[in-house]
Amino acid sequence: MKPTGGKAMKKEEIEKLKEKLAYEPRLVWDEISDVEKDELFSLADEYKRFLDNAKTERKAASYMEDMAKRAGIPFVRVFRGKVIALARPGKEDLTSGIRLIVSHIDAPRLDLKQRPLYEKWDMTFLKTHYYGGIKKYQWLARPLAIHGRIIRSDGSALDISIGEDEREPVFTVLDLLPHLAKKEQYEKKLAEAIEAEKMNVLIGAIPIGDKEIKDRFKLAILKYLNEEYGIIEEDLISAELEVVPAGRARDVGLDRSMIGAYAHDDRICAFSAFKAILDCKDNQKTAIALFLDKEEIGSDGATGAKSKLLEAFITEIMKDMGAKPSVTEIYSLLTRSKALSGDVNGALDPDYDDLHEKQNAARLGYGVCVTKFTGHRGKYEANDADAEYVGWLRRLFNEKGVVWQTGELGKVDEGGGGTVAKFLASYGMEIIDCGPAILSMHSPFEIAHKGDLYMTYKGYRVFLESGD
Repeated sequence: MKPTGGKAMKKEEIEKLKEKLAYEPRLVWDEISDVEKDELFSLADEYKRFLDNAKTERKAASYMEDMAKRAGIPFVRVFRGKVIALARPGKEDLTSGIRLIVSHIDAPRLDLKQRPLYEKWDMTFLKTHYYGGIKKYQWLARPLAIHGRIIRSDGSALDISIGEDEREPVFTVLDLLPHLAKKEQYEKKLAEAIEAEKMNVLIGAIPIGDKEIKDRFKLAILKYLNEEYGIIEEDLISAELEVVPAGRARDVGLDRSMIGAYAHDDRICAFSAFKAILDCKDNQKTAIALFLDKEEIGSDGATGAKSKLLEAFITEIMKDMGAKPSVTEIYSLLTRSKALSGDVNGALDPDYDDLHEKQNAARLGYGVCVTKFTGHRGKYEANDADAEYVGWLRRLFNEKGVVWQTGELGKVDEGGGGTVAKFLASYGMEIIDCGPAILSMHSPFEIAHKGDLYMTYKGYRVFLESGD
């Protein structure tokens, strides 16, 4: 074969050649119609309502259960209030394999300790233990809300939510004034400047009775809790109370192109999968959306991806569809299935772009991100999707007009992270991470692009509807 590099070519020929042979990510806004732009903003408004009603994994599961039942989803199962599975039968027999999207509905936060309540220097506080990967300084000196469930001494459950309504009080973790912070904070490494044991939530400063009464500030809070909610201090031991950023999801930018909110990771994928299974039509394979807990702390526990919940749900689905499942049939079915691990990637941050390998970094506004592998450095603790599956998904997205891109989580020696993909890959199914790229990940106010949300929903829907 003769080389062609030295042959003179016209500019127009070169441009056509480049268009034909080279790959460049595409900006969503350049690829969609005016009708789709209207759909994009409408979907974003729906997503913001979901976020405002899903500040915890329990609330997310409850919201989706209610909406799914109203929409007539034939299979809806909730496990321990924190995990939910939805399924739609397909045209093909179940044994041909399923289309599965798995995302998680937990998010980084502050959890209350089992004995949280104390007073110090005439103020009342709640002690916390942070959950998941956070930058501790981001949680100081900001309005916080408390959500969760308390099991009272008689066994009855009480769900509380304080701090979201503008008429309700909010809470906060105090920060040190800059005048006194030189040695305590400024001279320390960022990771060490804020001690976890000092991340205590301020909740009161009015006492009960006279100054001769011991712990009268704490007692005043206990009196309020008892009168308002019928609980005693011991009830806090049997409680799951989460401290999260107070306030609603907001449009960001003068052009309203972005959404700022708590817990885009990973409720943007959860919402997209939920919306996709509600809207999917004429799906060839049985479509399943599974929403898990505990991803942010390694997917351990009864409600995490390391549990046998997927097998339990598949068993129930098979029974609902008239099959008699055996262990062999369940595992055989899973090996013939295709799945997406719905999780976010980190978008290229213009102020810290030196931490990204720019050619392989996902960008805000360039569509849903397909992440072939996650893990750390030498791909440790990663699922690494094979070429055949990447090729299949790429063709599907291209044929259905889904704007997509690829991404890695930072430079090889800088970044890394994990998702649920590796735990589901152990069943032998084909699986790859797929979700939008976001900015300020794991902060109390993450940033997502509305175009990426739209393409994530569209990508998930065509995936659920797909055949072989």
